[in-house]
Amino acid sequence: MSKISRPVFPQAKRQAVALGQRLRDARLRRRMTSLAMAERAGISRATLHRLEKGDTSISLGATQRVLRVLGLEADFDLLARDDVMGRKLQDMALPGPRPRRPAKAARDGG
Repeated sequence: MSKISRPVFPQAKRQAVALGQRLRDARLRRRMTSLAMAERAGISRATLHRLEKGDTSISLGATQRVLRVLGLEADFDLLARDDVMGRKLQDMALPGPRPRRPAKAARDGG
């Protein structure tokens, strides 16, 4: 059986490519070869190369291991940290203030 390939939205592809470039830059700043990085992360050199090129089929686990080797694992906690849209939707579902009844004196005419 062949695996079904799902289309990737252009923005998601751009984000994956940008992430891959940032990971590659971080590896190079640490003067680490791709072979050393792959070995330390427990992935193949080909997988690391695909991750650095922005391949969206690389597992989240492999990405986490690369971040850990780079000392950037705390960055993973920032993903989807502030759910702005979810909070807005939640706030919209909250009951609003109840309409107040006029004071008794105003209702009775005086």
